[in-house]
Formats: sequence, C-alpha cells, structure tokens
Amino acid sequence: MGWAIALHGGAGDIPVDIPAERREPREAALRRILQIGVSALNAKRSPLDVVELVVCELENCPHFNAGKGSVLTANGTVEMEACIMDGNTKKCGAVSGVTTVVNPVSLARRIMEKTPHVYLAFDGAEAFARQQGLGTMDNSHFITPENIERLKQAKEANRVQQDYSQPIKPKERDGDSKLGTVGCVAVDSLGNLAAATSTGGLVNKMAGRIGDTPLVGAGTYANKLCAISATGRGEAIIRETVARDVAAVMEYKGLGLKEAAAYIVDQVAPKGTTGLIGVSAKGEVAMPFNTTGMFRACATEDGLMEVAIWKTE
Repeated sequence: MGWAIALHGGAGDIPVDIPAERREPREAALRRILQIGVSALNAKRSPLDVVELVVCELENCPHFNAGKGSVLTANGTVEMEACIMDGNTKKCGAVSGVTTVVNPVSLARRIMEKTPHVYLAFDGAEAFARQQGLGTMDNSHFITPENIERLKQAKEANRVQQDYSQPIKPKERDGDSKLGTVGCVAVDSLGNLAAATSTGGLVNKMAGRIGDTPLVGAGTYANKLCAISATGRGEAIIRETVARDVAAVMEYKGLGLKEAAAYIVDQVAPKGTTGLIGVSAKGEVAMPFNTTGMFRACATEDGLMEVAIWKTE
C-alpha cells in the first residue's frame, strides 16, 4: 500500500475532434497540477491538505469550470460551489452561491474547521469568507471572454450546456447538458483519505441553482474505505447519490474500488451523465465515466502516472 492521487477537470460530451487550442492547455494543466499533488504527498502533507492544494490550483486555472473560469448563470454572473471531506473523521465543509471568493474549496475547509456547520451559501458564505480573511475579487475576475461567448450561445439555443460543448447549431434547442467540474482525491501511505470538488456549474443555469458538487454523498464523499469526486450532470448525480453509493457498495457488497466504481457508473447512473475519480485506503485508483470523455489524471507511489480524456482501452 502506498499513496495515490487522482484529479479531474470535468466529464461530458467532449468531442474527439475538440480543437487543439482547447484540449492542449487543459492537458498541460492536468500534468502540472498532478505533479504539485505528487510533490505534496511525497513531502508527507496530509491528504486533506493535498486535495485542497490541488483543487485551488484547478480553481486558479481559467481553462476549467471552477474558480477563475467558472461558467455563467442566465444572469451573466458567477455562482461557485465546492466541498471538502476528510475520510477518517467524516468532517466536511461545503459552500454554494459564492461570487467573489477566489478559492471556494478553501472556504469549504474553513466552514468544516471553524464553524459548527457543514454547509454555508450565498450572502452568509460571502460574509464568513471575509471574516476569515480569505482572498476575494470582484465578480469580473472570474469571467473569461470564452465563458461570455458560451453564455451567448446557450441563450441563443435556449438551453443549458456544458462548458466543453461545440458551438450550438440553431436547431439544437432541446436537451440538458452536463456540467464541468474539478476535483481531487488522495490517500497517503497510511490509508488516510480525502476528497474535494469545486465547480461553476452549468452554462446558463438559473440563478440559485445548486448542483451535486457541494452535496456530501452526491458529488463528494470520503470515509475510511475510499474518497470520491464526481462530475457530470449534477441533477442525475444527486438523484443517484453517486459518491456515497460507491463507498456503500464497497462496504456492503465487499467489492474493491474499481469494481464498485464501475458498477455505479455503468449500471446505476444514467448513461451519458456521470464520471468520477476515486482512491481507496489500499492505494487503488479508479476513474470510470459513462460520458464521451473526462479530463483526468492520476499517479501512485509505485510509479503509475496517467493523463487522459477519452477511453484508453
């Protein structure tokens, strides 16, 4: 048994012919941020520290739908959400509806450690972030020209869409698309586990919409068996309590991480809705998805390292 780490940059209908200028920066960012996580694990930092560190880096990267680069609501604003969970203690913190917090995942951790609560949202979360001295920026800091264009496309097509979508054709008026999210899961050589997830949600989502990311057991979960971060269509992930169900299948059916994760993604979650990353206390890694693709990366102490988007088998 050794340490292991996995991270993702969102699952969804990622076309195999996605333009290189959109694919390559994301792949490069995954490689760079994976190495930051590996270095932190090698330096014996706790899994909780590692997942926060990695997700902060993903939030700071404008190529992903979290933090800077978050997609826009129907009102043209950013509403970010995040969650973090410690597997040993099951302590967790979650936040929704923040518009100025540079790193929502760090706010989620402060909620976990500095309040008697699990979940804060909107104005109360913003006030607590200021009280804690966390970095904040004007809403414009988070809004990229690419996301302004995505919102324009989505409004013209009268739909919500994932942030990887190709330009929408006028006749594509129906259908709900998946959200892009970032997340990280880690386990150290002692079997301590942690998970963290962060997102800007859906393009053209209703103001006030909350997805699976901050809901403990849906988009994020960790216990003494595994740590899970999910991504995809939030409403479907919420209905299936995807992250908790992986842990439950391991606990109640006695399956290993890979078998449990594959069962939930392939047999339980509706096709085209779900991806997840997971690590187990034994140092296993799983990264299944039933969407076209999922931006993902992983590494283990015994030398495995992978960065991928589409199915590799």
